[in-house]
Amino acid sequence: MPQTIHRGIKSLLDEANAAIETVSAADAIKAAQDPNVVIVDIRDPREIEREGKILGAFSCTRGMLEFWIDPQSPYAKPIFQEDKKFIFHCAGGLRSALAAKTAQDMGLKPVAHMGGGFAAWRDAGGPVEKWEPKKKA
Repeated sequence: MPQTIHRGIKSLLDEANAAIETVSAADAIKAAQDPNVVIVDIRDPREIEREGKILGAFSCTRGMLEFWIDPQSPYAKPIFQEDKKFIFHCAGGLRSALAAKTAQDMGLKPVAHMGGGFAAWRDAGGPVEKWEPKKKA
């Protein structure tokens, strides 16, 4: 007998969007100029390679988010211990809503997510850089 899903993705997204701040791409473009704001790109590396990335964004794949935020984790990243505002983005704004809600639930604050994601940023004229592979030593 198939298992019944009690809470679907729409319910999770509605809950996330009700609990977190959503910023427009235009506002994120302005905010990114503030040294106390970190734009966090949660897209998969293949998406970044294909589309490019927001100039100066910190890349953290959605799969590693909790591990990189938790200071007790062996994978913790120092950037998440800094006293900054974190604006999460993905390709279109769905995964980043869930990521920002998770980050907020873990105690990271202030957090927000960018409505419309990378596509909205690019369409609003935000600075984008081409993905460059790391040079082999």
